[in-house]
Amino acid sequence: MDHLRSLRYFLVVAEELHFGHAADRLGIAQPPLSQRIKRLEAELGAKLFDRGRRVTLTEAGEVLRTEARDLLARWERMTSLVAKAERGELDALRAGVPPELPGRVLAAILTAFAERCPGIRLDLQELTTAEQTRLLADRELDAGLLQLPVDVVGLDLGPAIDTPLGVLLPRDSPLARASSLALADLAGEGLVHAPRAAAPGSYDALLRTCWEHGFRPAAVRHARNPEFALGLVLAGHGVAFEPTARKEPWVVWRPLREQLDARMAFAWPSSSPHPQAATLAEIAAEVLRDDGVSRIVPPDPSGARPWDVFYDRGHTGTGRECLGRLEPS
Repeated sequence: MDHLRSLRYFLVVAEELHFGHAADRLGIAQPPLSQRIKRLEAELGAKLFDRGRRVTLTEAGEVLRTEARDLLARWERMTSLVAKAERGELDALRAGVPPELPGRVLAAILTAFAERCPGIRLDLQELTTAEQTRLLADRELDAGLLQLPVDVVGLDLGPAIDTPLGVLLPRDSPLARASSLALADLAGEGLVHAPRAAAPGSYDALLRTCWEHGFRPAAVRHARNPEFALGLVLAGHGVAFEPTARKEPWVVWRPLREQLDARMAFAWPSSSPHPQAATLAEIAAEVLRDDGVSRIVPPDPSGARPWDVFYDRGHTGTGRECLGRLEPS
């Protein structure tokens, strides 16, 4: 039996919940449609529809509807990729990167990818982690540079990169006199940070770490754009965590004594991925590592995913317990 066709027929019946209407949509007679559904039920060993006065899906039918949609979408994606590759039309890789990624890093990734994959156009889009995960799930992106930790069910991950963070603060701040700072030194200061909606996992983990080390921000001001964040810092609305110093005369950057890292990794769909998605992940990891401070996170021998070692696993909280007083009104 043609299983893909049977699943397509099943989905039409599941949408119409009427065999006659489904047959009309499919352009076939009703008896052959009913017979095909019965053969499918026999092969699966499960009743898919209750055929009373009204046709309804059984619990097994509900499960099959979800799985069949995913399977057919993956099949169509695979056949499309294969056909494009055969015609030489596989010329674009759609990838997302976070808005705060430095321009020099973007340029280096684009240049290195063009050298290694000259026949593929890299289409980079400026997107938050939350936006990227949604578009990856909808197959509107082929790869995304995500800020970890994040739920990546259904995705494969490339090498994870840790970048140490320091503190950006006004030059006239009393804290600027120190050559390095502890998180506890920031007590009483506000915090300027990207909105939680952009990357909930990393937002919660960072705030949790601040609390654990004695820094409970007086307020959290949200800034999507790095220049807006700089303006808030200059205006005295808080400090910000950034990986490197800025060439700006009115602010200073100080390293932290505690280990506070920003972790990122490229992710791509596990099923029918773009053939060059993993290559892009490797290139990005090499570029990020070569900044002189970042490092590739070694694979965990226990098989743990990258976010499992992002912060001390001895603390089991999510970080959300502290947000009620920190979120701005």
